[in-house]
Amino acid sequence: MRCVLFLLVFTLLAGPGGVARGASTTVPFPLPRVPDTVELERVSGSSYLRVPPACYRQECALVVVSHPRGQTAGRMRASASVTALVDALLAAPFAVLLSDDGGPATWGSPAALAQVAELHGEAADHFAWNGRTYALGLSMGGLLALRSALPGSPYAVSGVALIDAWTDIRAAWHSATTRRVEIQDAYGLPGQPPADLNPLTLAEAAPPLPLFVVASPDDRVVPMPGNGERLFTWAQGHVSEFVKVSGPHLGGNRFTPALATRLAQFFTRLEARAIGAKR
Repeated sequence: MRCVLFLLVFTLLAGPGGVARGASTTVPFPLPRVPDTVELERVSGSSYLRVPPACYRQECALVVVSHPRGQTAGRMRASASVTALVDALLAAPFAVLLSDDGGPATWGSPAALAQVAELHGEAADHFAWNGRTYALGLSMGGLLALRSALPGSPYAVSGVALIDAWTDIRAAWHSATTRRVEIQDAYGLPGQPPADLNPLTLAEAAPPLPLFVVASPDDRVVPMPGNGERLFTWAQGHVSEFVKVSGPHLGGNRFTPALATRLAQFFTRLEARAIGAKR
């Protein structure tokens, strides 16, 4: 009910544009002391929007988080590791959408991206969105996060963070029979996805992206050289960052307070640049 009241006030203040600008001194309701959670339900499962109190007072960007293979938005929400990253983003402040991605094994497919686009549009109506979106992909979720920032995406993404992430769908298809079956099912194809559906191939043909890539040479699930390391050669200079860690896939050192802070600082740098460009 509190969220509905906030939305009503912000809508009235915003007028036709739909975003409440300068509303912080006129909202008559008490603001929350802790981040709100809004559940966005779909047939495939629920997604969860986390909104820090500051994003009801001022315009904020949205970070869409895409999950690893076999997981859900609910598991991300319950994960202490993912929570460490999310808490740093909320404190920055950013609104954070823990996305269901259309199911547990959608591998960045066109259908998954279309569903996340719907979730993105719904999430943006629940807080004072500033019009900018960023993406964070974990393992399999890297495919959807990267694809959302490339030409042809149904919503604009201004920067991508990847942790132990797949970026080459064809490499994933070749890596294991179980993955191959899941990818063929997700894409509705009898064989491997063609080059024009491969996020890595598309990224190499597109303008450089702001990237924050975390990867380990010890990762035996997602090989660093052909995924994060290869992608980073196409990263936009100055703002991008490659963080080389050690240890196995999605190990605990990817979710420390120090790395969470670096992640939040990356998106904050992009926000500062975007705001500065408008002045």
